[in-house]
Amino acid sequence: MSDDQIRSDWATKDFYKELGVARTATADEIKKAYRRLARANHPDSHPDDTVKHDRFKAVAEAYDVIGDADKRKKYDEARHLFSRGGHPGGGGGFGGGGVNVEDLLRERGAGGGGFGDLFGDLFGGGFSAGRRAPRAARGNDLETTATIGFTESLEGVTVSLRISSEGACVTCRGTGGKPGTRPHACGVCEGTGMVTGSVGGAFSMNETCPACGGRQLVYDETCPTCHGSGLGQATRTIQARIPSGVKDGQRIRLRGKGAPGEHGGPAGDLYVTVKVTQHRVFGRKGENLTVDVPVSFAELALGAEIKVPTLGGAPVTLKVPAGTPSGRTFRVRGKGAAGADGNRGDLLATVEVQVPASLDPKAREALEAYAAATAASSTSLRAGLFEGTP
Repeated sequence: MSDDQIRSDWATKDFYKELGVARTATADEIKKAYRRLARANHPDSHPDDTVKHDRFKAVAEAYDVIGDADKRKKYDEARHLFSRGGHPGGGGGFGGGGVNVEDLLRERGAGGGGFGDLFGDLFGGGFSAGRRAPRAARGNDLETTATIGFTESLEGVTVSLRISSEGACVTCRGTGGKPGTRPHACGVCEGTGMVTGSVGGAFSMNETCPACGGRQLVYDETCPTCHGSGLGQATRTIQARIPSGVKDGQRIRLRGKGAPGEHGGPAGDLYVTVKVTQHRVFGRKGENLTVDVPVSFAELALGAEIKVPTLGGAPVTLKVPAGTPSGRTFRVRGKGAAGADGNRGDLLATVEVQVPASLDPKAREALEAYAAATAASSTSLRAGLFEGTP
């Protein structure tokens, strides 16, 4: 059935008659009538009675319209127009007796779309018969951490994550009632799932019933596991791919790996904060790897060729020119981490002089001779420290 046909069908229904109230009934009278009929025909109280099921659907549909002040006003106006001669016509239009309801609705300010716009607004584009189906809700986002090795952070790795999230209680399957017991209509909202609360002055608004949580039904004996909440903790293990190049402390979003959605809604996302363990030799600066290379004074003073390790590859030979100062950094191209574009960064090797803790007699003799030969230049090294000082 098309939307227009559905609207035409609604337009010819007498919702006041369905609830057994007069057209002049107050909002209170309409509400009481609905609650009485809903309790008497609720599907959960009569699981095998299809007649009562259909009656409950019709009552709920009627209350959805005339139980709302704004919808009721539009419904009454439309019914008045129909009483002047309009009747359902082909293709969802109205006509008959020389009266075109489409034109009448436009004249009365129902909007440029006429009948369709009025009833689209009146009925919200459709109605789910019977008790309203719970609205689909997206699952919650979850947070967790994953600790990976230095090399794994560069190459990427698949890790197993154990995730705990809130879900339906496994004992009562989300009903909140003790298994084997039957529910009854909530006494606070009388089975509507909603209560009216004041927001100050003459204004009020409908809100979810705090007693049944909008479920419309309650149990005299609650579930021993979840104590009536219908919720429980669900634990699962997922395989998550940590991409290459991830940095320590980086937060990764895994779409759809969070808590499951409710009533068919999509799952939330999982945010993983990655902790990267330090490497014994290498460090990292962006896509470049770093390494501190211990050298002797003689190697820097005289020059040398020294072996430098690379991560996951063969060592490279680094040529250190004579007179190189301690702390100088050499760049070995293409020996760093792989970037997102597939290109590799560089290896930054910093030479650091290591002072021996002890010397054998021969080395001490040679070093003392060197010290004597360079005594004058050693003193001049610190001359600049005293310039301009009293």
